[in-house]
Amino acid sequence: MSQFLWKPIPKPNLEFVKALKEAINVPMLISHLLVQRGISNFDLAKAYFRPGLNDNHSPFLMDDMHKAVARIQKAIEENQRILIYGDYDVDGTTAVSIFYGALEKKYENLSYYIPDRYNEGYGVSLAGIDFAADNDIALIISLDCGIRANDKVAYANEKGIDFIICDHHLPSANLPKAVAILDPKKQNCAYPYKELSGAGVGFKLLQALWEKQGWNVDELLAQTDLLALSICADIVPITGENRMWTHYGLRQMQTN
Repeated sequence: MSQFLWKPIPKPNLEFVKALKEAINVPMLISHLLVQRGISNFDLAKAYFRPGLNDNHSPFLMDDMHKAVARIQKAIEENQRILIYGDYDVDGTTAVSIFYGALEKKYENLSYYIPDRYNEGYGVSLAGIDFAADNDIALIISLDCGIRANDKVAYANEKGIDFIICDHHLPSANLPKAVAILDPKKQNCAYPYKELSGAGVGFKLLQALWEKQGWNVDELLAQTDLLALSICADIVPITGENRMWTHYGLRQMQTN
């Protein structure tokens, strides 16, 4: 039989519960549940119930973000072909949809690739890199995969193809030899929120690119419905930035 580790629900400080009840005018039970979740004052409660774009951290806090944006800018300036590569699960496919759907409105020399679940398996595949080489791809942007694809990235390098990795999985000690690796879980990465989905990491790259190019960053809000889907389907915590994007994504679903 499977063994489950049960974690006891922490007992909140009753003084905090009473103070929060008075501060936000909610029943004692609601205040109790909020304090259990670490929401113990008015400002935290406001952020919880009314997520706002002020919870959106600067994408440039993420390690290698400047490198990633510079490489995409070079590809755009030189009209190099870019391949948007995503895993086959919901997080990966929504990540590709978000990135391709946004960037194709600004740059046409794009393609995308989703590996076959049964013939290629999880993550970056040799077949995908061969596809890139056969189609004159100069830059692959991998979404929701690639953080442990050392041999695949080396194979791409041999073929003259650069890699930008956008991932949210835990990296190993040895990272792939990519132009840039965006992963908030990467050692020494200063990005304050570590629980982004794979699509969330790709979305931060889009934010950074839009900012550097002087494009209207508000245009990206149209993609938040798919971003919310990635967050919920990949079962990442609905806290912090994830909660904010889910809030805006649900609103987008209701109006789109």
